[in-house]
Amino acid sequence: MIFSRPGVELKTPEQLKLMRRAGLVVARALSATVSEVRPGITTGELDAIAAEVIASAGATPSFLDYGAGADGSGGFPGVVCLSVNEEIVHGIPGQRVLAEGDLISIDCGAIVDGWHGDSARTVAVGETSAEYARLSEVTRGALWHGIAAARLGGRVSDISAAIEDFIDEQPEQYGIVAEYVGHGIGSAMHQPPDVPNYRHHGRSQRIVPGLALAVEPMLTLGSPDNDTLADEWTVVIRDRSVAAHWEHTITVTKDGLWVLTAEDGGESMLAELGVPFGPIV
Repeated sequence: MIFSRPGVELKTPEQLKLMRRAGLVVARALSATVSEVRPGITTGELDAIAAEVIASAGATPSFLDYGAGADGSGGFPGVVCLSVNEEIVHGIPGQRVLAEGDLISIDCGAIVDGWHGDSARTVAVGETSAEYARLSEVTRGALWHGIAAARLGGRVSDISAAIEDFIDEQPEQYGIVAEYVGHGIGSAMHQPPDVPNYRHHGRSQRIVPGLALAVEPMLTLGSPDNDTLADEWTVVIRDRSVAAHWEHTITVTKDGLWVLTAEDGGESMLAELGVPFGPIV
């Protein structure tokens, strides 16, 4: 690997293929977990499902013990982040029982041979309200429009602007969570550059071969103002409205976009958006 700017890691094609392997583990763990979302299940039980998929693939969870101190304490205690309703991100798996109509965001990371993949989905628990379903749909749309704006020679700020523009085009109004953003990813889970979910000024990182990014818009039905709970992880909306979170890890090749955490590499959605699909083969 090389570094284009301080901390910005550029991967070789072989390293991106390892990230694709990690991304597929994440995709399969998310699919398995989503398939078991139902009223009456606990977030701890869902965490165990993701843990089994990751372990059976011979991979390592990215989130378990993330942020631990030198003595091993204080790290994130789950394999996945499970954030329900008013929880935006970093919800800790445990005894919370899901109820009909809840909205749950599942954020998963996995490591294969030292390389990370990171992705999140928001799903309804049973039948939910049209308002909640629409929130998740718009957040997913913002993710894909952001991804579609990434081009070699462009800048990270193009992704950010496309996310905000898509949200602004909707007939409803949503809050964009500003404090939590996308990021570079590779040999570490979180790397430069940041990928904000809103239009911003100044020169951002240029998109070049080997750059991998986690794009992850988070939207709320009410104000995006938020607080972190006493557990020092769970981020909740201050007005206790509802949040949604969607995420994919991507790279841009000479042939087009490659969504490393989508099971089909992003091919179907990119085709819908009229964007070239460019996996490394």
